[in-house]
Amino acid sequence: MSEAPLTLPLLMDSQKPAQLQQHLDAIAAILYSEANPAELTALEAIEKSVRALTQEHVLPQLGVFLSTRQQTATAENNSP
Repeated sequence: MSEAPLTLPLLMDSQKPAQLQQHLDAIAAILYSEANPAELTALEAIEKSVRALTQEHVLPQLGVFLSTRQQTATAENNSP
């Protein structure tokens, strides 16, 4: 059985960008505190560090959240 593709809103309401930025700033501060200062000396090294920290700590949680949301939406659509 084929699942429907996820649809994401193209535009956020006026309050969400500010909320998102607050959360991103908090995440960035946490990731910065976990980064190796010796790796934050050049743009390429910073990009690699950000990518590694994000893949390890942020993306798995986003995947769980989105998967749970998709399962909930599918269950709601399939209920009588």
